[in-house]
Amino acid sequence: MDKKKFSLALILTCSFAVLLAQQKTIMLYKGAAPGSENWNWDEALNDHNAWNTKVVYNVVRPSLTLFAPDPSIANGTAIIICPGGGFHALSINSEGNDVAEWLVKKGVTCFVLRYRLAHSLTADPVQEWMAGFGKREQQQKDSAVIPLSIADGKTAVAYVRSHAAEFKIDPGKIGIIGFSAGGTVAAAAAFNYTPENKPDFVAPIYPYIPAGLQGPVLPDAPPLFIAAATDDQLGLAPHSVDLYTKWTKAKKSAELHLYSKGGHGFGMRTQHLPSDTWIERFGDWLKATGYIK
Repeated sequence: MDKKKFSLALILTCSFAVLLAQQKTIMLYKGAAPGSENWNWDEALNDHNAWNTKVVYNVVRPSLTLFAPDPSIANGTAIIICPGGGFHALSINSEGNDVAEWLVKKGVTCFVLRYRLAHSLTADPVQEWMAGFGKREQQQKDSAVIPLSIADGKTAVAYVRSHAAEFKIDPGKIGIIGFSAGGTVAAAAAFNYTPENKPDFVAPIYPYIPAGLQGPVLPDAPPLFIAAATDDQLGLAPHSVDLYTKWTKAKKSAELHLYSKGGHGFGMRTQHLPSDTWIERFGDWLKATGYIK
C-alpha cells in the first residue's frame, strides 16, 4: 500500500473509531418495560425487504442510541428521533441514524429511539405488515401496541431531561421528531404531558395521528414543525394539515411543509424531488426558533 492510500485508510479508520466512541446504547427502562413484562421474543434486524432498507423489529426492551456532537460545536439542544415502520418495524437508517448524523453535525445531541413494536412471527416484518394492512386482526394488534410506543416516546423525553447534565445538554432544549408511526409517537408527546416528559419542540414527519390519539392543545403547547407529501400513498397528508390547523387555531407556533410529491416514507432518501430538502427546512426552523446557531 502506498503512503497516500495508507494515510486515507488511517483517516477513515480513525473517523469510524471516533463515530463509534460517540455512540452509546442506553436501555430506557430498568428491567422489563411496563405493560409488556411477559414479552419473551428477541429484537432482530432485516435488510432484505420490500422497503429496500434495514429495519429493526420485535423490539421488547426500548433503547436510545446516542449520537453525540463534537464538543467544539455542541449547542445544548437534544432531539429524540423516532423511526417509522407501521408499528411493526423501524426504518432505522433513513428515518433514524441518517437523521441523527445530519443533525449531529449542527451541534445537536441525538438519541435514536427503538420503541416497542407489534410482535412479528416471521423474519420479514415488512411483508407481514403489507399482508395485514387494513385487516381487522392487524388493526387490533396495532391498537394494543400504540399506547406502549407512545409511552416509550414520553419516557425517552423524561429520561434525557433527567440526565441532561450527564449528556451536557440544556434541559429546556429537548425535542422529539418522528416519522409515520414514529410521527405518532412524536406528535402524541405534544399532548397530555407532564413537566418531566414535555418536549420543548415537536416535529411529526408524515405522521399517523388521528383525532383519537390527540388531546386538547394546552396553554404551554410546544412549537411544531410538520412535513409531509400530498401524494402520500397511505393518505396521511390530512393528518398533518389537521394537526397544523389545531395548533394555529390555538394560536400556537407551527410550521407546515406540504410537498406536492414525495410519497410516504421519504425520510432521508434521495428522490430528486423538493421533498429531499425537508431536513434543511427543519434546520432553518431550528435556527429561527433558537435551538441551533
